[in-house]
Amino acid sequence: MSSSNSDRPVRPVALVTGPTSGLGAGFAKKYASLGYDLVLVARDEVRLHDLASELSTMFSTESEILVADLATEPGREAVADRLAKGVEVLVNNAGFGTSGEFWTADPALLQSQLDVNVTAVMRLTRAVLPSMIASAHGTILNVASVAGLLPGTSSAYSASKAYVISFTEGLSGGLAGTGVQVQALCPGFIHTEFHERAGLEMSAMPKAMWLSVDQVVAASMKDLADNKVISIPGIQYKVLTTAGRLIPKWLIRKMTKLVARGQGRT
Repeated sequence: MSSSNSDRPVRPVALVTGPTSGLGAGFAKKYASLGYDLVLVARDEVRLHDLASELSTMFSTESEILVADLATEPGREAVADRLAKGVEVLVNNAGFGTSGEFWTADPALLQSQLDVNVTAVMRLTRAVLPSMIASAHGTILNVASVAGLLPGTSSAYSASKAYVISFTEGLSGGLAGTGVQVQALCPGFIHTEFHERAGLEMSAMPKAMWLSVDQVVAASMKDLADNKVISIPGIQYKVLTTAGRLIPKWLIRKMTKLVARGQGRT
């Protein structure tokens, strides 16, 4: 953590998981620009310190570094303990997909994917809610995916994101009147390291389907301001998800398979 200044005014705090690249970095920078201090959570300590230094230089933001692997119970517990002390914003961004078919995937890798994409979201949300409800203020932003809304070529990944969406929608009803806001962000394909890390071949994806990190962050923030529980950035994905509610699922699966040909994701 950077050095403290006793004369410095108290600033709100946002905790972001997976902030060292892509969408997580985008949210970290956005909240820093809005005057927040950060708690940055990831496995890579070097990249966390690099980001903290960048945020300090750009926005005079103080960042607390929390090195944790959310695929493990000790990692989740460490972050949950920090959240129990209170933050104004929680961005559950950490998550990953894998390549190959479900039946050939390493069971341990599948379990790690479930633990990061689902268990961590549930555990960290549970940890932060008591303090947010007590202060009648707070925001929980759960990064899901359009894959959780449309039948696609992935199985475990899409199912994990469908959980996040359903979980967030259910919470929104229970939290009505508490002052705590929740959002499930459902982006489509974003220019990040996500697909490369997952080993996915994306060259066949039409250019019109790609979004930038800045586009997704801006759409999410606008939808938070408009109190939308489900945020779907990009007109192309709004059209797709609307069609998905009207067109038979077998046809959506066929269309998705055509667009996402050759990706082989689990």
